[in-house]
Amino acid sequence: MSEETFAASWDKSKKISANLEKNPTKYTCLTGDRPTGHLHIGHYFGSIQERVRLQNLGVKTYLLIADLQVITDRQNTENVQEYVYSNVLDYLSCGIDPEKTVIFAHSAIPALNELFIPFLSLVSESELHRNPTVKAEFEASGRTLSALLLTYPIHQAADILFCKSNIVPVGRDQLPHIEITRTLARRFNERYSFIFPEPHGLLTNSPLIPGLDGRKMSKSYNNSIQLSFTEAETENIIKKAKSDSERKITFNPEKRPEISALLTTAALTSGRTEEDIAAEIADAGAGALKQFVSKNVNEYFAPIRQKRAELANDKSFISDIIEEGCKKANDIAVQTLEEVKSAMGLKY
Repeated sequence: MSEETFAASWDKSKKISANLEKNPTKYTCLTGDRPTGHLHIGHYFGSIQERVRLQNLGVKTYLLIADLQVITDRQNTENVQEYVYSNVLDYLSCGIDPEKTVIFAHSAIPALNELFIPFLSLVSESELHRNPTVKAEFEASGRTLSALLLTYPIHQAADILFCKSNIVPVGRDQLPHIEITRTLARRFNERYSFIFPEPHGLLTNSPLIPGLDGRKMSKSYNNSIQLSFTEAETENIIKKAKSDSERKITFNPEKRPEISALLTTAALTSGRTEEDIAAEIADAGAGALKQFVSKNVNEYFAPIRQKRAELANDKSFISDIIEEGCKKANDIAVQTLEEVKSAMGLKY
């Protein structure tokens, strides 16, 4: 994506953000995660906080657990059910309210997945191959490009459009998905009848949360602090985090990525700046920094973890929330699919 295109997207996003405060009920938001592992503090600061803010403003919010999309780049669905329940526990403990946000699973919404078929007719193969996310995931997988991975952006478009979402919280790297969705909505409306709004990406100022090794925090890198960790597990993984040979603590993400990653985690959980924390610890070294990080992470997430532990005692409660959310989402998807079939002349 060119800098000019990104600048235009950022400007539009800022205007939407300003209007959200005044007219939240004019907006419908779709967001979600693939249940490929346990959620970590990067998810919390990068997306969950924003979801809670939007729902509390009064934005109609749908939270998708994209279980079917797990197999775009994986061979099986092992542990997916465990991760789905774990993710929902994390959502609830962080402030997602099922009375305000519809939490649902991909595989439980057949009408949503049926929308995938007419959308496929609106995009060319070359357009799919140009999507940077598809390219990156294909290269990372090291396997033959599956049809599901190639059409992953179309599935995402169905996710966004089934509930007629007009905003989608995203990072810059996900903007191409929004552009494909906008293109599909526009093409359907022009070819058949106006049904779908053209959604916009809602870009946020959320910081990129580095992992404990300086790379992006990721489930697959084993460099993350999971929301479900105990205090002891948190202390243990931070103690094992990479550092460097220089004793004095300074914030320099380019030259000292591991130390800087620890400082960023400390800053997010203490409300202070990286530079301020580095100046305080100074010559005390990496050991003192890790102790500081552990203390602040555990204090920050203590209320969330306490609520999570309480909710985990009642698995049927979590199942009921998923079931109710799936029912609400499916009702919406059925209604949208009926509109699509009518527009296409496929009602019999």
